[in-house]
Amino acid sequence: MQAAGTGDGNLEQLLMPLRDDPGTSAVLTDVDGTIAPIVLKPEDAAVPEPTRELLRALAERYALVGCLSGRRALDARRVVGLDELAYSGNHGFELLLPGDDEVRPDPSLDGHEGDAPTFVEGLDRSELERVGIRTEDKGAIVGLHWRGADNEGAAESLAHEIASEAEWQGLVPHRGRKVLEIRPNVAINKGIAVAALLASHPIEAALYGGDDRTDVDAFTALRTLREDGELGAAACIAVASDESPAEVSAQADLTVGGPDGFVDVLQALVN
Repeated sequence: MQAAGTGDGNLEQLLMPLRDDPGTSAVLTDVDGTIAPIVLKPEDAAVPEPTRELLRALAERYALVGCLSGRRALDARRVVGLDELAYSGNHGFELLLPGDDEVRPDPSLDGHEGDAPTFVEGLDRSELERVGIRTEDKGAIVGLHWRGADNEGAAESLAHEIASEAEWQGLVPHRGRKVLEIRPNVAINKGIAVAALLASHPIEAALYGGDDRTDVDAFTALRTLREDGELGAAACIAVASDESPAEVSAQADLTVGGPDGFVDVLQALVN
């Protein structure tokens, strides 16, 4: 299912259903590593201005343009810098529609908002600091980051131990690119979030671009919707880097090289 680069006919074939009828098409994308380059500190991430302008142009033309992120929805909108897009944050736990000032939490979270924060509060803070693990408060989800730690190997080893303990306590640990997320045991992921976003519009064709394991769930959701007859066409784009899990490209229709490669996809959708 993997193809390299954006210069062949495969990209044109994938994009044709969307470009032929943008009024019933959706363009969905991950944020970090896909439209915003990965940086040492998550708070420093930003979508480059040329990419932002492409997204703005797409929002004016396509029925739905949205960003799905492991960040909180408001933070994802800050990084992207566009109010006119839809944002699904915390891997689907939060929804922020165009023009919204307040986040809409997923109802499945009721009663579970404090599960992950309570677990992380019980960890040995001095041990986390010793190996350079930083915590990120994302509401119902807590992220443990070790990118840039003096000894990333030692930090990752401790993160594995924490993941096992979290799982034993009934939580859901999810490993990303030098980050471990502790999540409540609630059935939500980017695939469910994609399906919910598409259900809010009369969509016939949809594209999703992403670079990490969580994005594979989105690929799966698009293909399931197509197989069930709820979508006429689906395009799954892997945004590859040295850190990207191999399964992302293995499950994609096309692989491009990093955020710059995905810009070519967005540009082709605008043209």
